[in-house]
Parts: sequence; C-alpha cells; structure tokens
Amino acid sequence: MIPIPDLHTHSTASDGTLSPGALIERAARAGLTTLALTDHDTTAGVEEAAAAAAGRGLTLVPGVEVSVTWNARTIHVVGLKVDPVNPELAQGLARLRAFRDWRAKEIGRRLARHGIHGAYEGARARSGGQLIGRTHFARFLVEQRLAADTSDVFKRFLTTGKPGHVAGDWASLEEAVSWIRTAGGQAVIAHPARYRLTRTKLLQLIGEFREHGGCGIEVVTSSHSRDEIFTFARHAREQRLLASAGSDYHGPEQPWLMLGRLPPLPDGCVPIWRDWSSCAVLDDAARATC
Repeated sequence: MIPIPDLHTHSTASDGTLSPGALIERAARAGLTTLALTDHDTTAGVEEAAAAAAGRGLTLVPGVEVSVTWNARTIHVVGLKVDPVNPELAQGLARLRAFRDWRAKEIGRRLARHGIHGAYEGARARSGGQLIGRTHFARFLVEQRLAADTSDVFKRFLTTGKPGHVAGDWASLEEAVSWIRTAGGQAVIAHPARYRLTRTKLLQLIGEFREHGGCGIEVVTSSHSRDEIFTFARHAREQRLLASAGSDYHGPEQPWLMLGRLPPLPDGCVPIWRDWSSCAVLDDAARATC
C-alpha cells in the first residue's frame, strides 16, 4: 500500500536535523510519493529539496509553516503549494525571521541571568547558521545535561513563566493566510489539538481562519491521539474544511516517528491532495474560503 502524502516536515533550513536533500532521500526510501517541506517561517530549503526529489518518483510540495499570534497564543498555519519566491510571502517571512533572531538572543540573555551561560552560542551552533529556534536551545541544554530531554527543557525553561520564555510577536492570522494565498498556496491549521482550545475558542479560530481564506486543517499528525484524529475529522466535515495529514517530522532523533507511517484519514474527510484545485470538491458556501 502506498503511504498517504506527508504534508508537514522540517529540515535544517529551520529546526529539523536532516538537510533538505537528506530528508527527501529518507522519504523516498520510506516509499512516500508526495512530501511537503514546511520549514518554520522560511522556504530556503525548497530548492534543494525539489532538486533532490527529481527523478526519484517523489513529488515535492513547496510549503512553509507560518508562526501566528492569535488571541495571545502562538499557533501555526501551514502553507501548501506556495511559490517559494513570491515577494509578499518572502517579505512577510523575513519579518518573522528578524523577530526570531531577536528572540534567540533574548532567550540567551534570560538564560544567562538564570546562570546558564553560552546558550545562545550553543543554539546557534546547532542551527548550522540557519534560523535559530527554541528546539536548538533545547538540544543544547540536553547536551549540557541540564534536562532529561527536549520536552523536559520546554517544561522547565522555555514555556510561560519559565526563565527562558519570550512571548511571540508573530504574524496575525489574516496576514499569514494572505501571504500563503498570494503565493498561490492553500492555508492549513497545523496540529490543532496542540493548542488545547475550548470548543468555543476552536470554532472561533476556525471561523476567522475561513473568513480570511483558509481552507484546510491537519486531521492526522504525530501529536494527535486516535481520539483527536476522529475529533478533528468531524470538525473538518462540519466546518467544510479540507483534511490534511503530516508527520511534523524533524529528524531521526524522534525514534517514535517515522516517515511513511501516517494512518489514513477517517472516512468522510475530503483530502487536501485529492484535487489540488481544491475548491472544486467543496460546496458553494465553502468555495469563498478557498
């Protein structure tokens, strides 16, 4: 059986541990025929990934994962089938990366005040000179034996109220969806269960997302339990959203997560990849959101 498409992965262009080319090679070995590279706030790895995919029988979907501030929360919106060099998208992502640069230095300063020195330099070294994310700080702190694993780092150092926490100042939901649509892409709410929203807040998010032109939601993703998969499949059907699937793969250091192993979408979902002119599969009321 051919694996379903994996439409959410990361490379060393952001906080993954495989280069774009190595990610494609691993995906091809896993039998994937469609993979999206969706690095955080950058499309820098897309060209290398596309070149690596050529001749392998694997379709590379150019994508990005845009950081958004919504109701004082950080959420992520995946853009699929974007033009990676679209000027509006590029300008918007450059603004987010500038904030990321400042945030990384500020995290380093705050950890230093807590007695942890060299964290910024350590995170930068682990980023390979690319975008510096909190995951790079987490890897450094684990290597320094200051935490058991990266999850422990986030709990003890990088979440709200902890020594290295810096609040996000990201794109608005409207901006993120606009950048993606202007670049010819489709906007998808990433790993929605992770935000721990009440039903009221979730429906508010989905409503605003659709009003701005978003048309998809991740139903299957590595952080969703079986029950959450069926919950968000129901939301996708009820809210007339296309269903997406993505591992959120960051590298082989996640032994519990392998490319090409995503479960199928539940029955009744309209896969975002079934018809990449997606609006044709939705009713008239939903077409305006796509």
